[in-house]
Amino acid sequence: MKNYKYNKTTITEFRLSGFSNFRRMGHYLFVVILVIYIVTITTNVFIIIIVKIEKRLHKPMYFFIGGLSFIEIWYPSVTVPRLLWSLILNKLSISPAGCIIQFYFHFSFGVAENFLLAIMAVDRYVAICKPLRYTLIMNPATCMKLLVGSWFLGFSIVFVPCLQLSNLWFCSKTEIDHYYCDFDPLIRLSCSDTSSVQMSFFVFACFIIFGCFLVISLSYIFILQTIMAFSTSSSRSKAFSTCASHLIVVTLFYGTTIFMFIRPNHSDLLHLNKIISIIPSIVTPLLNPIIYTLRNQEVKNAVKKIVQNLS
Repeated sequence: MKNYKYNKTTITEFRLSGFSNFRRMGHYLFVVILVIYIVTITTNVFIIIIVKIEKRLHKPMYFFIGGLSFIEIWYPSVTVPRLLWSLILNKLSISPAGCIIQFYFHFSFGVAENFLLAIMAVDRYVAICKPLRYTLIMNPATCMKLLVGSWFLGFSIVFVPCLQLSNLWFCSKTEIDHYYCDFDPLIRLSCSDTSSVQMSFFVFACFIIFGCFLVISLSYIFILQTIMAFSTSSSRSKAFSTCASHLIVVTLFYGTTIFMFIRPNHSDLLHLNKIISIIPSIVTPLLNPIIYTLRNQEVKNAVKKIVQNLS
């Protein structure tokens, strides 16, 4: 139990420790992360452009891929520029308000991505299991509503834990053992009773992550059953190839997300969480457009066509 007889002083800033243990390698980390960030933004913008201008990609699947790329532009942009700033100038301080804002946008984009990955799985289910009704069900208006709905849910649901965090009292400790304002490092600094907030966030994380993962799992169970009923191996291979990229992205995203958030007690692995969080926050946004480009023949053909036109 915490001792609540404390000196009633209110802090004016936090310090994001980031990767201070690697301070001697700060400039090298800066270069590596900067290159990854630039490539991430460039490739995701490129995916959005080719989906927009190439008429053969004007299909629901590519519409959602473009939506995912849009998220992957902003998701790392919430945390990476601040990390680069701290690495090159050793500026570690951030105001409490700035910290809460960063928390809000980081988790809003993360939740929106959860919902969008689930929507993409449903899209593949309809395309493979109900092909004759695919264009009727996944019409442009429905696709737009689903995409906007994932954003709306992401930015509205995260408001509740964000409000709970902003109502906590931070009175003495200021160093956040992370490179952005994550939930558990912030909770450890609070002088308030955080038991109800921690339980609420755990239930929130379980509902979002397992809810979306359940939709994805059920979609692929039905997809697998349908594919196995196909008469030829070439038909099965072609159908499965349309899902392969999405499955790889889902595995990368949920493999790390479940480990980071679906545990009753995070305090013993906070430092490990900081390292692993690099994958969904920095690495995955870089890999997603590469995966969709390399494993999708239509996207590769569109890229070749654009390159040839530019040449």
